Amino acid sequence: MPSDKRYAVCPGSYDPVTNGHLDVIARASSVFEKVIVAVVDTSVRKNKALFTAEERVGFIQQATRHLPNVEVELFDTLIVDFARERGATAIVKGLRAISDFEYEFEMNQLNRRLAPDIESVYLMAGPQYSFLSSSGIKEMATFGGDISDLVPERVAQRLEEELGR
Repeated sequence: MPSDKRYAVCPGSYDPVTNGHLDVIARASSVFEKVIVAVVDTSVRKNKALFTAEERVGFIQQATRHLPNVEVELFDTLIVDFARERGATAIVKGLRAISDFEYEFEMNQLNRRLAPDIESVYLMAGPQYSFLSSSGIKEMATFGGDISDLVPERVAQRLEEELGR
């Protein structure tokens, strides 16, 4: 597919999607004509996912249905290959802290080596989301913490079903 400078992908495991993820997706949708949220089927660097890939896609589709230029798809290839196949020229990621920067810097260098034509774009987390991570959400849910304002309602329900004590 030919590249379109107005198309971007937002990759991640989204296990589960948080309001921080959704903030980055919404902000990217205001910058790019089309944003494809790319949900990794099986992550190499993370533990087994709590939710199936299909369920994670469903969570994001439901939470972004008000954003007409956002699509959600599974992927199981290199993100630069996925971006090229979809005609995207940008990979959008959110950054929360220095630890995110270190990891993303490494990934950026590898991606640039493989695909110098695909740009990485980073959006800083809003202050209300700078502490928010999927693993932190799962831990809070496991111990009965209130996560209702940190994730979409359906995600909170499913976390309670899966992890609640």
